Amino acid sequence: MSLLTKGYFIAIIGIILWSTTGVFIGYLITHYKMPALLVAFWRDLLVCVALAPALFLTRRSLLHVHASQIGFYILFGLTLALFNSIWVLSVKTNGAAVATVLGYSSAGFTAILAWWLFKEKLGLPKMVAIILSLSGCVMVSNAYNQEMWKLNPLGASTGLLTGLLFAGYNLFCKEAARRKINPWTTLLYSFAFGSIFIMIFNLFPILPDAAGSFKALLPKLPVNGWFVLMVLSFVPTVLGFGLYNTSMKYLPASIASLLATSEPIMTAVEAYIFLDERMTMIQIVGGLIILSAVFVVQLEKE
Repeated sequence: MSLLTKGYFIAIIGIILWSTTGVFIGYLITHYKMPALLVAFWRDLLVCVALAPALFLTRRSLLHVHASQIGFYILFGLTLALFNSIWVLSVKTNGAAVATVLGYSSAGFTAILAWWLFKEKLGLPKMVAIILSLSGCVMVSNAYNQEMWKLNPLGASTGLLTGLLFAGYNLFCKEAARRKINPWTTLLYSFAFGSIFIMIFNLFPILPDAAGSFKALLPKLPVNGWFVLMVLSFVPTVLGFGLYNTSMKYLPASIASLLATSEPIMTAVEAYIFLDERMTMIQIVGGLIILSAVFVVQLEKE
């Protein structure tokens, strides 16, 4: 097996695992009636529980954080907490497939924020990507329909916010790479601070569908429910992320990024099979428009 083929194989396996995130979240909310923010809290916390001992045993140096980076990780964790909370709420109200597709509208939002914060050039390709992303986001979230805002305002609002918050998360990842912070260190501490903030969101319900009390932070799940929760944290997040990053040792980052755009399609198929979710034709067209925006941004980078 050539190194390129090996890279493709590792990346695709990682993305397949990654794509199941929304399905597992939807299953926990639907079948075990877990509050959405409680799912987000335990997902982030269990990622840290899995990753910290693994790094301690294998690469202890990655646990070290300079004091000057603490403020960065706090802001990173807050952004991740807001994104994970809003995204899980979107999974609950819009479904796993729609929520995942909406996350990819971040391509347009990222271009706007990078231009505003990092003074990156905003040329014609990026302008086209912004228009495509926003148009597709409105179509997928049904935000163009006034009845949607009356009947399901949470679904429309979380749908629109998902891409924006994911864009903020992407910019923090970019800044971490600029600071030459190892991706595993970034993953551990962003999720650690993120879990703290989501715990606060659960205790002081400023967002809907929170646990509401410290006692309620421990979900009353059967053994099967805890198993699903642990699989959600360990397999799609830690293992999926790890394989995807490993693939970049053998593939150009641009190729890996393009492969990652298959995630919404995989999630839509998985949600159709396991959660019986259906996307309307308008949502499918909007999703394709969003993915075309991702391709435009990637080609512009090339």
